[in-house]
Amino acid sequence: MVVRMARGGKAFKAVAKGAAVVASAVAVIERRRRAAIAAEYHEPPVDVGPLPAVVPAVVPAPREAAAAATAPAPQAVPAAAPAPAPAPAATHGPFGRELHPGRPATPAEAVPWGLRVAAESTWRLLLLGAALYVLFMVVDMLRLVAFAVLASLLISALLEPTVSWLRRHGVPRSLAAGGVFMSGLAGIGLVGWFVVWQVTTNLSDVTSKVQDGVATLRDWLVTGPLHLTEQQIKDFADQITKAISTNTDQLTSVGLTGAQIAVEVLTTVLLAFFTTFFLLYDGARIWNWALRGLPRHSRYAMAGAGPKAWATLTAYVRGTVCVAFIDAVCIGIGIQLLGVPMALPLAVIIFLGAFVPLVGALVTGTVAVLIALVTTTPWTALMVLVVLIAVQQLEGHILQPLILGRAVRVHPLGVVLGVAAGSIIGGIGGAIVAVPLIAVTNTVVTHLRRRNEAGQAVFTALEAAREAAAARNPQASAAAGGDPRA
Repeated sequence: MVVRMARGGKAFKAVAKGAAVVASAVAVIERRRRAAIAAEYHEPPVDVGPLPAVVPAVVPAPREAAAAATAPAPQAVPAAAPAPAPAPAATHGPFGRELHPGRPATPAEAVPWGLRVAAESTWRLLLLGAALYVLFMVVDMLRLVAFAVLASLLISALLEPTVSWLRRHGVPRSLAAGGVFMSGLAGIGLVGWFVVWQVTTNLSDVTSKVQDGVATLRDWLVTGPLHLTEQQIKDFADQITKAISTNTDQLTSVGLTGAQIAVEVLTTVLLAFFTTFFLLYDGARIWNWALRGLPRHSRYAMAGAGPKAWATLTAYVRGTVCVAFIDAVCIGIGIQLLGVPMALPLAVIIFLGAFVPLVGALVTGTVAVLIALVTTTPWTALMVLVVLIAVQQLEGHILQPLILGRAVRVHPLGVVLGVAAGSIIGGIGGAIVAVPLIAVTNTVVTHLRRRNEAGQAVFTALEAAREAAAARNPQASAAAGGDPRA
């Protein structure tokens, strides 16, 4: 019996020794495989732990084997669960493609960084351009409403300081708004009446002088350096008459279009007056109502940007009126001293044209040059042109920087480009509203940028204070859970 048990123990020890050798070989193979994978993908090798040592089995003596057989079996101690082996590194990328050293995991990683930035910036710019295009299309469809609203904003910016002054002195809101509105309407009406009165009064005199100027020009064409003949001049006049007579239908359609334009202008004027009155009467409530349509997180920022934009628009309109008045007075005095007829109506036209900065007074002043050319001498017309250029230089170098410099803060090149773009998009109305729109946009963007910078500075200061407090008292900071308000 004892011999049989001893033989069984030897067999058990042999099996255990064989299992240990197999386990050691498997561990060596696994460690080498992981090391190869880590070296291929430039990863640190995975530590598989020390390999189990192979301990040779010791055959017990026969007495020890008999004692071990008669001794009670020891209680089995549950072994701790072995730690899970780390997962092997991935050998295939997305779409089942095999990974190779030096090849990016995805196609996007193969694109250079600069090209990716340029591509993302480009599609964002294209999206912004598409949004602006749609906006311009909507404005073009509703051009009557858009021009009426913009004109009412400009007029309200001119009249609103007077309404605020009256309300601060105890005048009721309705009475202040109505009185200022009616006064402004009367002033516009008086200016229009004055222009019409001056033109009709001097029309006969100007007509006769224009006829004399045309006769003088005809004589100059015959006797001057061109040496044209009377027959050539007559043929040219006959061609103009024939062109007019053969395009009667087209001229009639132009007349109908002119009547349609007159109706649209009248509608726009009435809508602008109606909008102006309500902006003067209830402008603050209209602004608050507009703010409620914005997202909640944007209301506070726009609530601060709105008053600044309105202050910029008010300063621009008042400064533009002042500059236009000075231009009209200087040019009117100049053409009056030179003997050009209709000096006062021309001064009013130049005043209205000066609402387009830098170029408006010069463009409308060319009317005075043409009238001086056909009613007086070429020398007088040249002197009128010199007066226009001198006043334009005065406006560009002295009046604009002193009066409008602080309100607009737009470079003259930006003003000229804005006027050109506005005239292309919206004609005369677009040229008038282009510069105030640029000025207001610049003010809003500057305010939002400074607000973001101030918020970032406050956040940085709070983080620095929290870190300083945590360094002074780590236990209190840990108890407060890292809250900077603790």
